[in-house]
Amino acid sequence: MKQTWRWFGPDDPVTLAHVRQAGATGIVSALHHLNDGRVWPDDEIAKRKAQIEGAGLSWPVVESIIVHEDIKTRTGRYRELIDNYKQSIRAVARAGIETVCYNFMAITDWTRTDLDYVMPHGGTALRFDVVEFCAYDVFILRRPGAEADHPAERVTRAEAWLKQASESDLARLERNLIEWVPAREFVYDRQSLNRMLDVYNELSVEGFRANLFEFLREIIPVAEEAGVRMAIHPDDPPFPLFGLPRVVCSAADARALLAVAESPSHGLTLCTGSYGANPANDLVAMAREFGPRIHFAHLRNVKKEGDGSFHEAEHLEGDTDMVRVVQALLAEEARRKGEGRADWQIPMRPDHGHVIVDDIGKKVNPGYSGIGRLKGLAELRGVMRTIETLGY
Repeated sequence: MKQTWRWFGPDDPVTLAHVRQAGATGIVSALHHLNDGRVWPDDEIAKRKAQIEGAGLSWPVVESIIVHEDIKTRTGRYRELIDNYKQSIRAVARAGIETVCYNFMAITDWTRTDLDYVMPHGGTALRFDVVEFCAYDVFILRRPGAEADHPAERVTRAEAWLKQASESDLARLERNLIEWVPAREFVYDRQSLNRMLDVYNELSVEGFRANLFEFLREIIPVAEEAGVRMAIHPDDPPFPLFGLPRVVCSAADARALLAVAESPSHGLTLCTGSYGANPANDLVAMAREFGPRIHFAHLRNVKKEGDGSFHEAEHLEGDTDMVRVVQALLAEEARRKGEGRADWQIPMRPDHGHVIVDDIGKKVNPGYSGIGRLKGLAELRGVMRTIETLGY
C-alpha cells in the first residue's frame, strides 16, 4: 500500500520533513483555510502541491472537500454548493490528485469526549465516554427529547457523574464536543448548536440517507469523467449523536450506498477505527467483501469498553485484527495488479496516534501527534513487509 500521512498545512506542528523521516511517501491534505463550500481555486491547489512536492513527497489524496450542511439537508444554497463541489473535484483532478476522501456526518465531524485519556504506558489517547456524552446531551445542552435517546441506566449514571464533575471536567467536555473538532466549517456554542439541531428535527434517517444518495448521483459522474476516486469515510462514532441521523456506520450501510452507482469512482474509505467501534462490524470480512471498492484506508484500532464507550488503542492492539485486515488489503492490491491496473495501489495512512515520548506536553493536533503515528506506521509497515515477504 502507498504509505501516506495526514498533514494540516504549513501550521501543522508535524512538518513535511518529519513526514519524510517517518517513512511516508505521500501526503493527505486539504485547503483547510478555504473549506467552507467555495470552489477551490487552481492556484491555491497548485501552491499546496508545490509545497508538498518541494519536500520530496506526493499528494495522492485530498481529505477532505467539506460537504456543507446545506447539501446534507438540501436546504438554503445547496444547489450552488453542489455545483461548487463539482468544480472542486475537477480542480483537484487537474492537479493530478486521484482520490478524495469525504464524509456525510450531520453537523459533527469525528467526536470524542476526552482528547487526553491517560494510558497505562503514560501517554495519552482519544476516548469517547457514553456516560459523559449523555450528561452533556441531557443535562447541560438540555436538548429536547435527549433523555429518550439514552438508556435509562445511562441517564442515571450520567446524572451521578455530573454531580461529582469539576468545573474543569465540564469545560473540557463542552470544548471537545462542540467547540473543537478538526476540519469543521466552524465551531459552535450551545445556542448555535441547538439552532443547527433544529434544522435536522424533521429529517429522518431515511430522509438523510436519501439526501446522501442524491448527492452521490450528482457528484460521482463528475468524478468518473475527471478520473477521481471518491472514498466516503464512515461516521465516527458509528452511532447517533445529539439525535442526528447516521447512515454510514455498518457493512449494510456500505452495501446500500455502493449500490447507488456501479462506478470505479464511487468507493469507500475503510476506517478500521470508525467501523471498528461498532460491535456489529467484522473488519476483516468487510475488507474482503468491499476490497474492489476500497479506495483509501485509515488504519487505527479501538478498544471497546462494553457500554458503548471506547478509546484509541495501539495500532496492532485493540479489537480489530489489524494483521488480517492488512492481509486482505494486500490481497486486493495483488488482484488489481494482476489485472494490469495502473491504479492497483491503495493509499493508507496511520490514524490517531497516541501522544508519547517527546510529544507529551507539546502542542499537537489531537489524534495527529508525530511520534505516535510514526510508531503506528512503523508497526503497519512491518506487518506489510512480513506478509509480502512470506506470502501469507
